[in-house]
Amino acid sequence: MTRQRLSLFLPTLGLIAALVAGCVQVSSATAPPTTTGTTQGTTQNAALPGSSGAPVAGAASSPTTSTAPAGPVDPFAPVVEIVKQAQPSVVTVITENGLGSGIIYSADGRIVTNNHVVASGTTYKVAFASGEQVPATLVGTDPATDVAVLKVDKTGLPAATFEQNLPQVGQLAVAIGSPLGFENSVTAGIVSGLQRTIPGSAQESAALVDLIQTDAAISPGNSGGALVDADSHVIGMNVAYIPPAQSAVSIGFAIPATTVTSVADDLIAGKAVQHAFLGVRYGTLTPEIAQQYAIHSDHGLIVLDVQSGTPADQAGIKPGDVIVSVDGQQMNQVEDLIAALHQHAPGDTIPIVIERNNDQQTLQVTLGNQ
Repeated sequence: MTRQRLSLFLPTLGLIAALVAGCVQVSSATAPPTTTGTTQGTTQNAALPGSSGAPVAGAASSPTTSTAPAGPVDPFAPVVEIVKQAQPSVVTVITENGLGSGIIYSADGRIVTNNHVVASGTTYKVAFASGEQVPATLVGTDPATDVAVLKVDKTGLPAATFEQNLPQVGQLAVAIGSPLGFENSVTAGIVSGLQRTIPGSAQESAALVDLIQTDAAISPGNSGGALVDADSHVIGMNVAYIPPAQSAVSIGFAIPATTVTSVADDLIAGKAVQHAFLGVRYGTLTPEIAQQYAIHSDHGLIVLDVQSGTPADQAGIKPGDVIVSVDGQQMNQVEDLIAALHQHAPGDTIPIVIERNNDQQTLQVTLGNQ
């Protein structure tokens, strides 16, 4: 995504009077509280994203046995099974001003959704896949990650399974939610990218970082819904998309499940959510990359980009460096850095061991605020 002026939609399907945000226009999909599938206008920050069978010479002829050709193979059969397992855990979140989607987080009634979904109103109802609607109360929100938790007075709910490892680029991704008010809608695609960043709007929203990009269609109303993998596990919470008006084709975004669960757990426990920030784009150091670039380390995270002015930049971390450990914790995969940062608060100074030109050095990094 370029830094040009984009109209970015946070898919809460909103009332037609929703306003356009400045700079990067973010649209939440919040729909009017209806399940009939309204198609009203475009909004920003919208909460509503073998053998031939020939005879053998000289052989005695025998009756021909014909085998009926097998029926056509349905390439989408796996998606059907995925949806059967995951759909009961996805809900519609209704406010007095619109609607979005949500995911059942725990059997005792906790629902996770986007902050911009609940921000569209002050009273909430949750509609389950069964059609039942019940009132909900707000447990807490975290605007920085756009995660919120609701609570309904109901137990024995089919809680979703949240995947704690990041998905791989190219793997199957299925989005489930209520786009434009059409409840329990399903779209399918792949994971298109990881660690995407959406610039924020000074008037409307903060930047969102470390997002999953997908080409599964995301629309207003999908906000807060589930992005699931081939095992019907939630890999992300749908949050935004770039609309076709910006010359985009199927560019949607989801908050990684590991972020959703860590923030939700803090909100449920009544803790202040911390957002320690380093400021690098990175990937896992694979044996192939290490061999290609003559890197001695057999583990670590390779730095792909460093954002100017961030803690990583100020500490001297550069593209091409390999992050070997963070605060004494060995880095083997990208989730390790996310987990390490979650243990610290903005302002903490921690040691980060890097390998550069086959030499290791320790840098002291003062973490920033996301």
